[in-house]
Order: sequence, then structure tokens, then C-alpha cells
Amino acid sequence: MVAIKLPDGSQMNMESGVNGFDIASKISAGLAKAAIAIKVNGKTQDLSTPITTDATVTILTGKDKEGLDIIRHSCSHVMAQAVKELWKDVQVTIGPAIENGFYYDFARKEPFTTDDFAKIEEKMHEIVKRDEKLERIVMPRNDAIKFFKDLGEHYKAEIIEDLPESEVISLYRQGNFTDLCRGPHVPSTGKIGDAFKLMKVAGAYWRGDSTKEMLQRIYATAWADKKDLKAYLEMLAEAEKRDHRKLGREMDLFHFEPEYAPGAVFWHDKGYKIYRKLIEYMRKRQENNGYIEISTPRVMDRCLWETSGHWDKYGAHNYSGQTEDKKWFCIKPMNCPGGLLVYKQGIKSYRDLPLRVAEFGKVNRYEASGSLMGLMRVREFTQDDAHIFCTPEQMEDECINTLKLILDIYKDFGFNEVKIYLSTRPDSIYRIGSDEIWDLCENSLANALEKHGYKYEINAGEGAFYGPKLEFILKDAIGREWQCGTIQVDMNLPERFDISYIGEDGEKHRPVMLHRALFGSIERFLGILIENHAGKLPLWLSPEQVVVAPIVSEFDDYANEVVQKLKAAGISAEADLRNEKINYKIREHSVAKIPLIAVVGAKERENATVTVRRIGSDKQEVLKLEDFIQSVVKEATMPSQDR
Repeated sequence: MVAIKLPDGSQMNMESGVNGFDIASKISAGLAKAAIAIKVNGKTQDLSTPITTDATVTILTGKDKEGLDIIRHSCSHVMAQAVKELWKDVQVTIGPAIENGFYYDFARKEPFTTDDFAKIEEKMHEIVKRDEKLERIVMPRNDAIKFFKDLGEHYKAEIIEDLPESEVISLYRQGNFTDLCRGPHVPSTGKIGDAFKLMKVAGAYWRGDSTKEMLQRIYATAWADKKDLKAYLEMLAEAEKRDHRKLGREMDLFHFEPEYAPGAVFWHDKGYKIYRKLIEYMRKRQENNGYIEISTPRVMDRCLWETSGHWDKYGAHNYSGQTEDKKWFCIKPMNCPGGLLVYKQGIKSYRDLPLRVAEFGKVNRYEASGSLMGLMRVREFTQDDAHIFCTPEQMEDECINTLKLILDIYKDFGFNEVKIYLSTRPDSIYRIGSDEIWDLCENSLANALEKHGYKYEINAGEGAFYGPKLEFILKDAIGREWQCGTIQVDMNLPERFDISYIGEDGEKHRPVMLHRALFGSIERFLGILIENHAGKLPLWLSPEQVVVAPIVSEFDDYANEVVQKLKAAGISAEADLRNEKINYKIREHSVAKIPLIAVVGAKERENATVTVRRIGSDKQEVLKLEDFIQSVVKEATMPSQDR
């Protein structure tokens, strides 16, 4: 007998060799029907895997995140099977689950198009209806290589050839299709359901190597049920309407020149006003929280990044060049070395700490052309960076104070749902510093969060190469999540740059360095804001706040008078004196996302009023001019400047 402990703490004693089917069936018929996989002592396995020792067991369904990932991965196998049944000459390569779906890469001479999607989906639904059992097969490495070569699947054979001789290979068979895979998978194709849809086709190099052949990648989405699929597709449709690249053109905020400056923003007047307002807001918040501000050079000697370790880890992504005197220089990819050099000027005492040093530093990092995406992924961007130098005893308080500042700032921008992730040490080949230092930094962050009651999740292996970090994930108006701010604990760069402070004992001590960004980057945060608000930015952040539109030219003078009074009150206002119909003007300014349109005519001039239309509303309101100006001034005031 084996003792099976369930998530609710209850225990069942069952025969040795029991599997997930048996356990789910004993709990309830409904769970047995919904079950797709099992977690045994924390390890996810096929539902059919026998259990021969006492174990803690969780039955996974499509409502669980891990269960949904298994559905998606299994659905990728079904798509590969469908493609193979439709086009015999296609070779299959890899097909993982990804966020919101999956993809599969195929080798085929004739390119796929979206016109092929209906045919592929029809075949996939047919395979699901067959309810073909997924059977795990284990083979010795060399037998597996021969198996796939005999099938003409040379990409699969190549993957296995790169594995050690002693490796035991697992395959999954469903009907007449067999794929190389570690698993786990759903027990049969019928468990996948019909809530999937093919989305797009793209090129992808074999193994991500641009020197290798180009494959065809089909992306798809898959969900536990049609309701979730429908909600996701509706979200995508809404996201398309909110695309910051489209709104950026309509609002005349910025543009890109891929031929001349790929991944760099050309800010127009209106967009640059928003950019400056974000910096102004952050600058005031930082000043009120004890930060000083510096500026360091854009181009510095490469040896700085060799000392920091950035060159060894990310040198291929740096822009660098050699001058006539044979010295190598970099356009800075991050601000840390500059901040450290500023710290080293003069002797620091424990009384000077914590020292909070901010910098709005423009940095450049090479990103592959195919990965660039508007403001969200660029090669040149401005970090709202800061480096906090503190004693080890101050580290916990500084982390919590910074965390509170971050969450408070996000609230000012309308982001009230924020997840916190603790990203821990990457593999040893991707990090610097001893395990003892990493233990200390990770434990300090975890203890600080738990002590102050903050919920967090572990993001294993995703820390920076020099230290663990906290990541802040925002949820926007349509449910998407965006990673923005970070707090990183670093005890390695202070060592490498040999910085110190004089302690109470008169001796030199090594400070702790916290790397901190709140927006993350001005460009990306602005892109998120535009999409979150669908271009209808809060009045204080809008580059154009009020347009005054006379009904006919007879009232131009009054329109100009209104504009002058608004400007005198510090409001960004313009008069639209074009010889166009008033409805045309209103429509055009609504597309440009002007928050307030003040219409003036005979009654307004006579009564010293304005008729106000607010973007997104069909209603209009008649206000006394002075009342209107006071309300606009109040609404346009930058938030939280006293905190």
C-alpha cells in the first residue's frame, strides 16, 4: 500500500502502482473526467504514471496553469500531426507551449500562408474527435536516432544526436504520429477540447541560428474552454485598437526610422511633452524621497564593463568601437559603472549613507531587428535609474522604502494590481559572486517582504548576473501583464569597483548597492500608458489639454480670449480657427485624443461660458469660464507632489 496525501491535507491508502486516473476517480467522477495530468511530490507527470511510494499528489486540470500548459503542448503535437497528414513531405522540428498558446516549426519548401489555417484547424478538430491515446515510449538514444531517420525526420534525429550516448529518449505516439518529447501530455487527444485557433505564420531559423536554414513557424492559441478562447480573442481585438504605434501616429507623438535608426524613437513635440512630464513627475518624487541626481557620459572606456562583468555576459549586445589611439569605448548599455565612479569621488562615511543617487540615463543595447516592437522593445532608451549605497544593516529598510515608493507611484498612474516576483540566482555560468553572497541577498529580500506582509512569487533563475531582484508586474485595463520596475541587491559590483565607506569603528567597510528602476524605461512605460488608457491620457499627462473651437469665425476673438486665460493658468490650450464645420473639428480632435474640447458661440460669448465636451463622452456641459478654468487647473495638477 502507498499513502497518497492530497492538497487539502487528507490522505488515502491505495495499492502500490496506483496512477492519477485511479486517484481522480476515487475522489469524484467529475475530477476524473477533467483530469489531464498529475503532480507527484512537486513533479508534473502523465496521468498514467504509476506511483509506488508514499507521495503528495495533486490532480491537474485545464483550470490549473500547469494543466493549461500541458493542453497547449499537447495541442502543438496535434497541429504537427495534422500538418503531417495533410502534407507528407513536411518535416517537424520543435513545438513548445508559450504564453497564451504554442507554436511549431516546420521544414517545408512551399511556404504556409494564413489561407492554410482553415484546413489545418479542420484536421486538428478531426484528430481531437478521434480521441487518440497519447502513449509514452522510451528508447535508447541510438535506436531513437535510427527511428526518426527512417521516418525522414532529420531535424528530430539531429536533436537526439546532440544528447549524451547514455541518454534515454522519450517519445509520444498518438495514432499514426510519433514525436520526440519529454512530456508530460494529456492522456488522449480528446482531452484537448476545441478551444484553439491558429494565429499567424512567421519565419524562424533552425535552433535560432541565422547561419542555419529558415523554417516556418505557425503560432496558435489554446485554452481550457471556448469561453476563455473567446475572451482572449476579444482582448486581442481590443489590444489592436489600443496599439501604441497606431495611436502614436494618430496623436502625432513619435515615429521610427527603421532604415536610419532602427529601434530608436523620433519624438515629436507632443510625445516629447509627455516624455518630459514623466521625468518631471519622477524627479519630484525622488527629490521628496531623499535622492540626489547625477548625469554620466554616454561614451566610456570598455574596461568599465569588463570590470563590472557586463562585457563578459552581454558584450555582443554592446555598441563599441576603437579610436585612433587604439582604445576601446562603449556607448553605455547601462548606468551602473558611471554611478560607481561618482560614488568613488571623495571619502564616504557611514553618516553619508544611505546615499540615493538617481540618473535619467540614456542607454543603448543591440536587439535583433525581428524583436523590435515600437516603444516596448527598442535599442535606445532612457532608464529612470538609481543606485542606493547603504550599509548591510540599512539594506532591508531601503528595499522596503523603495518598494513602497514604487507601488505608490504606480497608483498615481492607475495601476492598482501589481504582482511582486523574487527572481533568484541564475545558473553558475551566468552569474558572478559566491553562493554565500547570493544566499545573504536572496534571504534578505525574502525576509523583508515577509516581515512587511507583502505577497510574492519566486521567479527561479531569473536574477541579474550580479544579484537577485524584485520585479513588479502591472496589470493593465484589459488584463495584460507588464514587467516594469525592479529592485536589485548587489554585493558584487561594490567589490569589483572597490568602493567603501568609513564605519563607526574608523575602518573601511563595503557598502551594499541597490539598483533600482521604477518606470523601467521612459519609452516602454509611456507605451504601456498609451495602451492602458487607449490614448486617453489623464489630463495632467496630456500634451494638449484643451482645444477651444468657435462654431463660426465670428467668435474667433472669444475663442482666443478663452485660450489666453487658460494659458495664463498654466493649461496647454489652443484655438482651432479653421474654416471647418464644428462637428468636423470635434471628430478630428477626438481622434487625436484631446481630453477637453470647449465649443464657443453667441451664447457662450454673451454669458462668458464654454460648452465642454470630454473625450469618450457624448454629453456636453455648459460652464462659467472661470469655473471651467478652476476645474481644469485642479484636474491638470501633477499628482502626489507632496509625498
